[in-house]
Amino acid sequence: MAKQPDTRPGRFNLRRFLQGEGPEPGPILLTQNRVYILPTRHGVFFGLQLLVMLVAAVNYNNSLAYALTFLLSSLCLVAILHTYRNLLHVQVDVAHIPPVFCGDNLSAPVRLDNTRKGTRYAVGLQFPPQDPSRVDLPGDQCFHAGMSLPTQQRGRHRLGRLTLHTTYPLGLFRAWGHAQFDRHYLVYPRPDDYHPLPVTPSYHLNLSGDRGVGSDDFATLRHYHPGDPLRHVHWKIVARGQGLHIKQFGGDRAEELWLNWDDLPTLDTEARLSRLTRWVMDADTAQFSYGLKLPGSQIPLGHGPAHRHRCLKALALFGANTPDTGTAQTVAA
Repeated sequence: MAKQPDTRPGRFNLRRFLQGEGPEPGPILLTQNRVYILPTRHGVFFGLQLLVMLVAAVNYNNSLAYALTFLLSSLCLVAILHTYRNLLHVQVDVAHIPPVFCGDNLSAPVRLDNTRKGTRYAVGLQFPPQDPSRVDLPGDQCFHAGMSLPTQQRGRHRLGRLTLHTTYPLGLFRAWGHAQFDRHYLVYPRPDDYHPLPVTPSYHLNLSGDRGVGSDDFATLRHYHPGDPLRHVHWKIVARGQGLHIKQFGGDRAEELWLNWDDLPTLDTEARLSRLTRWVMDADTAQFSYGLKLPGSQIPLGHGPAHRHRCLKALALFGANTPDTGTAQTVAA
């Protein structure tokens, strides 16, 4: 039978030293067996200098050289203690991360809780390979930091390992600890450039009412014509550089707007997902009641933020090898 690794407190474990504990539910407290310390490059150079000074003091039997060498050595030992304690018993957690579109940066909300009265200075936070951020943690207080992470692929992804580190106060030693959370975040497909919502009969867009001549309920969008009132301009679409469009109002009601995968046969998988993502966003902006048809699944008609998230989530997870069980937390969702 294979020998299990020794994970008892106080025992050195090489895997934990290099990689941390593995995915864990938060919050995570950096206890003594989770904080490691080694000399920095400057610390190694400083130690070599002390060794040269000690050899010179012995060679020349100079009491002042002895005193200076031992004084600097004692400062070095005190620095070890302060560097280690600057990170010890810091509690860290990551809150819910909202979903983002592929290519955008997500913001992972990191919470740091200083459980001691003293201030922790120059504590570094890093999701490798991103550049670290440094913060000061006041005593007996919580600090919230938003860590920006790039996204390159749609789907559900596990949050990477967070490394906390410090070289305070002298930069001679580096203490660090790992915190890897059992957290996932969701990345929607990147919406493609503006394409008008489908109006072919296969999409079942049925309007009933006064055909947009009223002024109460939003009906649909149309291109701007000279003389149209500016208050009816859809400024969100203008801001996206998609031209001037006018919101039509009246008693019209969008009964069915089906966004169908099979009606985009000329596009590849990712291009279809991008096009459907664009249509979901535009249908939601236009306040239509819409549904989504994908191979093997169908989302019924609906509207509102929850329905939009459900459709975008289905597009993000399309073709995933493992089904979405709903047990994992989403950050950015």
